[in-house]
Amino acid sequence: MAARFAIKSLDHLVLTVRSIPATVSFYTNHLGMRHEVFASPSSPDVQRHALLFGSQKINLHQSGKEFEPRAQSVMPGSADVCFLTDSPVEEVLRAFKEAKIEVLEGGNVVQRTGAVGRLRSVYVRDPDGNLIEVSNYS
Repeated sequence: MAARFAIKSLDHLVLTVRSIPATVSFYTNHLGMRHEVFASPSSPDVQRHALLFGSQKINLHQSGKEFEPRAQSVMPGSADVCFLTDSPVEEVLRAFKEAKIEVLEGGNVVQRTGAVGRLRSVYVRDPDGNLIEVSNYS
């Protein structure tokens, strides 16, 4: 049976994290995202945190204090995410190395396949151990 509708883009995703401050620090200082504090319409007295980039965002859930509804099996460090950049990946690699962030894949830029073509990528881990790929199309 054919789908009755099609998805056009991603609005946000949720990361469950051990430390919201450590996560905010990593993503803002090393990936250039913006931190936003907001209140949920259903719970205006509860402070929420998000990381914004482009027209997307990452909502953050503190491990053990997740908001409902939530994924069935939440666990810090279980995500594998690829972010696109307009910067040369050699600059990304240099920035991670200067910040003393371990670069995976032998500390090199590697070739991968993305949603619309070949990628040049750099892999690191965030404070929770999530696999973070920063790429651009080659």
